[in-house]
Amino acid sequence: MASQLDRSAVLAALERLIDVVAQLRHPETGCPWDLEQTPESLIPYVLEEAYEVVDAIQVGEQGAIAEELGDLLLQVVLQAQVASDAGNFDLAAVANGISDKLIRRHPHVFGDVEVQSVDEVHRNWEQIKAQEKGLPHQPSQLSPKLRKYSRTLPPLMAAMKISQKAAKAGFEWENIDGVWSKFYEELEEFRHALAHEPQENQEAELGDLLFSLVNIARWQDLDPAAALQGTNRRFIKRFEQVETVAGKPLTDYSLEELEALWQQAKAKLAQS
Repeated sequence: MASQLDRSAVLAALERLIDVVAQLRHPETGCPWDLEQTPESLIPYVLEEAYEVVDAIQVGEQGAIAEELGDLLLQVVLQAQVASDAGNFDLAAVANGISDKLIRRHPHVFGDVEVQSVDEVHRNWEQIKAQEKGLPHQPSQLSPKLRKYSRTLPPLMAAMKISQKAAKAGFEWENIDGVWSKFYEELEEFRHALAHEPQENQEAELGDLLFSLVNIARWQDLDPAAALQGTNRRFIKRFEQVETVAGKPLTDYSLEELEALWQQAKAKLAQS
């Protein structure tokens, strides 16, 4: 537990941030940009700051993590201030709402319920969540949850969650060979669509192929989003190295020359 001095400093810092945001939204003396923001206009910033937090955590630079968490916290406080200005809800409602939810859904911590495993914690969580919504607890009905993943998560992350939940419900292959067979089947259907079908069908088959790759990743206990992020980073580093050694615009090089530069960059980065 944090000391009383630490807690006082944290509360003072939060109050300062709340006051700063309120001043930015002051109708007479505030910032014109902040005053014209709506919950909808701030959506891109919420997403951007969340991804920047993830990137900072993955890099492991503590100062960057603290800075990016601050930017994300600003989005929470700003959204609450915009809602408060419109007479909808305020930051107190946000904080009390999540605190109440955490207490309700952790009766093994804040009540007298006993649990023996993490799986039991998950089951209790889902049962309490269903009760909150006034629904019978029906863990076999996954469709609403899967639909929510599709709406609220980035597509690659959503695909992984959907695949995991469906497999846990029994919608699963007997072994990895079945997963690979599905992948090759989708690959052939994608190739056929590219050659003979309209773009809409091509995109549908591409989606099926990507989903089959996600299933392979799940079977191999790999994170496809992290894998693609790593590839993006490696590509950028290699491209940066190519640009560094290039003596003229890249468009002036032949494909063979660019490939040679790429392999040199790849080898140099591997050594370092």
